[in-house]
Amino acid sequence: MNEIVVVTGAGGMGLAVARRIGSGRTVILADAFPDALDRAVAALRAEGYAATGQLTDVADASSTVKLADAAAAEGPIAAVVHTAGVSAATSTVEKIMAVDLAGTAHVIDAFEAVAGPGTSLVCVASMAGHYATLSRADELALATTPAADLLSLAVVRAAGPDPVQAYILAKRGNQVRVQAAALAWNRRGARINTISPGVISTAMARSEAESVSGSHMMAMLDACGAGRTGTPAEIAEVAAFLTGARYITGTDILVDGGQAAWLRWHAQPGTS
Repeated sequence: MNEIVVVTGAGGMGLAVARRIGSGRTVILADAFPDALDRAVAALRAEGYAATGQLTDVADASSTVKLADAAAAEGPIAAVVHTAGVSAATSTVEKIMAVDLAGTAHVIDAFEAVAGPGTSLVCVASMAGHYATLSRADELALATTPAADLLSLAVVRAAGPDPVQAYILAKRGNQVRVQAAALAWNRRGARINTISPGVISTAMARSEAESVSGSHMMAMLDACGAGRTGTPAEIAEVAAFLTGARYITGTDILVDGGQAAWLRWHAQPGTS
């Protein structure tokens, strides 16, 4: 029976993932923007992939359930890679929480219900999540509170008006929620992990580079020795590894060119 691969997000990262793991499988690409989705599906089909698109807003739980149910109706789900998200540079605090935090919880819940032996879910979080300084109680709440109640949590409501701080909180929430979900996925014979990219050369990253903090971000890449941004293909390579690594679950892989390690061990106070 034909295996199904689901990729949320029709941008550069999502397309790279679809190309990397979609050969010989049916690819279901999901995005909230119909024009971008149509272009991405057309590009994949032109390259020989068996690709279809489904309009999906991950911030809407029912929309995400429809995606999961449609995928399960097509055949066994081999892999789900959740790349859809918004950035701190171009979004409001409310949008970040709805899409990046609650949206990821919706994806985890919807696909847990249809996961079977061998299914692998990879959620794209961010290096930013490693910067969070939260209490154990707040992390527990982010990890285990039902998705419908996440945006009402005190730690979420107290995030303040700064989109950067909201993004850090949301991405830490992704990391801990995946860790907590690993038990339920294990019981289904399935696996769940996160990837935490650093600065990757996508349209979203270019918007961030052009923001007020952009020059600072690029200076840190030079200082840590990477000297460049990452590429969507490098994220796709790690996603492919995680979808095939059958004894890895409930963990996070940093793909940041060493930036987080530099910040911890070499950066002068106040650099970040």
